[in-house]
Amino acid sequence: VTAAPPARPQVRELARAAAAPLACAALLIALLSGWVLAGGAGTITRVRIQVTLATLPLLSFSPGAAAGRPTPAYLVIHNLSGTPDELLSARTPASPRVALTRHGADLTTATPALPIPAHGTISLNPFGPDLVLTAPHGLAAGDTIVLTLEFRHAGQITVHVLVTVPGAP
Repeated sequence: VTAAPPARPQVRELARAAAAPLACAALLIALLSGWVLAGGAGTITRVRIQVTLATLPLLSFSPGAAAGRPTPAYLVIHNLSGTPDELLSARTPASPRVALTRHGADLTTATPALPIPAHGTISLNPFGPDLVLTAPHGLAAGDTIVLTLEFRHAGQITVHVLVTVPGAP
């Protein structure tokens, strides 16, 4: 009768075979951790937009006179994040269409998007870019309309816009 060989050499061989993959896994974990800590893995940045001073001045004191005439909306958009964004579109139940426009050299031209710089502010006003309600209906001074703004990164933001008398800010 022969004795069984000792189990020690099998354990040693198994440990030697597992050492290389374990060392590679540990090295990979260390490298990936360093990459994440250095910022190489990126971060999820939430773009935060704040809208202030939203007004829609009527074009006429007479309620019926301004109905259906293109009416600009003015507001100030603040980008509170470190990522630039763009205003892509706007909509409201008070008008079938809202156009993004730019002014320059006595021209008003439609634009597909309005850029908002990181940590920056854009003012939509009579002398720069603005939103134009192409055929508004049912507007009266003192009313508030709901305007939904669509941004490339921040998504949709709903703003309550005060309808003001002509000439009011």
